Amino acid sequence: MPGLIGIKKGMTNIFTDDGKLIPVSVIETGTCYVYKIRTIEKDGYEAIQMGFGSKKEKKVNKAQLKEYKNLKLNPPRKLKEFRNFDVNTVKPGDEIKVDIFSEGDVVKVSGISKGKGFQGVMRRHGFSGVGGATHGQKDRLRHPGSIGQSSYPSRVLKGTKMAGRMGGDQVTTKGLKIIKIIEDKNIIMVKGAIPGAVNSIVEINK
Repeated sequence: MPGLIGIKKGMTNIFTDDGKLIPVSVIETGTCYVYKIRTIEKDGYEAIQMGFGSKKEKKVNKAQLKEYKNLKLNPPRKLKEFRNFDVNTVKPGDEIKVDIFSEGDVVKVSGISKGKGFQGVMRRHGFSGVGGATHGQKDRLRHPGSIGQSSYPSRVLKGTKMAGRMGGDQVTTKGLKIIKIIEDKNIIMVKGAIPGAVNSIVEINK
């Protein structure tokens, strides 16, 4: 579906014309270029391969680097395919700007959520703990409690909610409304929070 790649710059708030204060996430889309076009005849589907940002040439293999130089484009920091673009209206090397969106559009934003390290069951799964420090309980207020059975099946069942690494997952937030677009700065402001840390890459889709 039509979309863009950008960087999460953080959150702020803006006032509407009727005086309401709205929290918004700021996304800078920067320079998004078309690197390749997928067609039904050759690939079986229609899509464009969009690149965002740039990275050092030494981090790209020679075949890819030659392809990018033929397009007169820098090696992209992020490559992503978007479907439902009209492939007949674009060609490799074209720049895709924020004008494909309009204020009031409802979009979904995908990104890698903040990593929170190794967390216990209370934070990771919302457990309430094992109760007060009475009836023989000691230093167990945040423990998970029993995790298995006795005689049968005498093992911990697969998928049991336990402590572990939290965050760092691909997350998509849907139903976000575009409040403001600043075209000359390639800025999109959407209502509410979006996944990811500041300066992390996100994808915006209609």
